[in-house]
Amino acid sequence: MHAKRGNRPGVSPPAFDSGSSVGPLDRHAVRAGVARFTDGRSWQTLRVSALPRIGVAERRGRLSHRHRLGTAGAYSPAPGGDPTAGDVAAEVDAAVRDLVVLHATDATTVYLSVAARVAGAGVADVEDALYGRRSLVRMLGMRRTVYVVPAALAGVVQESSSSAVGDAERRKLVAHLVKCGVLDDAAAADAWLGEVERRTLAALTGRGEATAAQLSADVPELRTQLRLNNGKAYDVPQNITSRVLVGLSARGHIVRGRPRGTWQSTQYAWAPTATWLGTDGWDLDPGQARVELARAWLARFGPGAVADLKWWTGWTGAQVKAALGGLDTVAVDLDGTAGVVLADDLEPPPAPREHGVALLPALDPTVMGWAERGWYLGPHAPLLFDRTGNAGPTVWVDGRVAGGWAQRPDGSVAVRLLEDVGREAAALVADVTGRLSGWLGPARVTPKFRTPLERELAES
Repeated sequence: MHAKRGNRPGVSPPAFDSGSSVGPLDRHAVRAGVARFTDGRSWQTLRVSALPRIGVAERRGRLSHRHRLGTAGAYSPAPGGDPTAGDVAAEVDAAVRDLVVLHATDATTVYLSVAARVAGAGVADVEDALYGRRSLVRMLGMRRTVYVVPAALAGVVQESSSSAVGDAERRKLVAHLVKCGVLDDAAAADAWLGEVERRTLAALTGRGEATAAQLSADVPELRTQLRLNNGKAYDVPQNITSRVLVGLSARGHIVRGRPRGTWQSTQYAWAPTATWLGTDGWDLDPGQARVELARAWLARFGPGAVADLKWWTGWTGAQVKAALGGLDTVAVDLDGTAGVVLADDLEPPPAPREHGVALLPALDPTVMGWAERGWYLGPHAPLLFDRTGNAGPTVWVDGRVAGGWAQRPDGSVAVRLLEDVGREAAALVADVTGRLSGWLGPARVTPKFRTPLERELAES
C-alpha cells in the first residue's frame, strides 16, 4: 500500500550558543544572504546575539493573523441544519489548512476550532467536510495523536509520521500476543495477526462501512483477550479489536468515518481508505514527506525553535534536522532562543484593525502548537493545562492567552480573564462569549481532559 521507504539525504540545521539579542530583523540584510542557510556547506554555528531578531510582539501578531484569532461573526449559527453556502464550505477547508491539522482526540474540539474561525460555520458544515465532501479526514498522526487533516495533506502526514506509529504499534501488539500466551513466539504471532488483519480488511471491504462490533462478529479473532497485568488485582482483560483497527488505520489501510451518534460521539464507523478517499496509498518518500510537513508547520506556526518542531512532529532529532535541511530557512533570534523561519516568510503580518479576540476549545491546535509556550501563554499554564500537558479552553487576546472559559450545566458560558486586557478587548470577549453560548444551544460540552480553571468555572 505504501511506496518504498527510504531516508532522504539531509543536512543539519545550525547549532547555537546562547547570547543576547542585537535588535530588530534586518530583512534587507537577510535577503542579501546574512544568516541564511540553504545547503549542507552553509550551515554554521552562530551565537544568538549574531542573528536577526523576531520578537514576541511580531510572533503574536503572526499567530493571531494566521490562525484567524478574531474572525468577525465567529460562533454565529446554532448547531445542526443543512450545510450552508459554498463560500462557508471553502472557508472551513481553508481554516483547517491554516492550522495544518486539527486536534481530534476530543471530538468536540474539531467543531469548536472551526466555528471559532469561520463566520457562519455550524456543525453541519464540518460534518459535510468530513463525511460528505470528504475534504477532511480523521487519522492517527504525529505523536500517536488523532487529528483531522486536509485530504490533500493526508499522504504527507501518513508517510512522514503515521506509518512509523502504525509499525511500532503492530510490533508492540505482536509482543503482547506472545507475552499473554496467545501465541508461542513472535513469528507465529506475526503470521496470526497478519491473517486477522487480512480477514478484517476483507470484511470491511464487503460491508463498505462497519463498526468495531460488526467487524468482531465477522472476524471472531478480534475478540481475543489480553491480560497484560495477569495476577494483579487491577488486571482487566482487553480485546484486541481496537488495537487491530487503530493499527490498520495508522498504516493507512482504513479510516474513521461518521460516528454513531451526535457530533460529540467518538464511536466511529470504519471504512477502507481506498473507497473513502479514493486511493490505495501515497507515492511519497518518507523523508520528502517530512520536509513537506516541516514546511507546512513553519508556514503556519513559524518562526519557531527546532525543539518546537521536534515536539510537534514527534520525530527523532535526526529526522527533524534532515527535514529542515531540505528547506530554505533563515536562522533568527526569538528573544534569546535560536529559531528558524522560512526564507520567503520574513515580512511581518499586517497591522490589525481591532483587537484579535477568540475563545478556543480544549486541545485547540493553536495552544498546542509549540513546546515552549511562554511567549503566548505567560504564567497561566497551571490553571489552563492538566498535569499531562493537555490544554483546556482558552481566551485569546491579540495573540496571547488571557484567560479561560467553560460551559456550565445550564448551558451558559463562563469566562475568567487572568490579566487586564483593557475595556475594548474585554467588551469583545463578552460579545464572543455570548455568540458561543448561542452556537452551543442545547449541547453540553465537557472537555475530555479537564483543567483546574475549566472545572472551577463549570461549577460556579
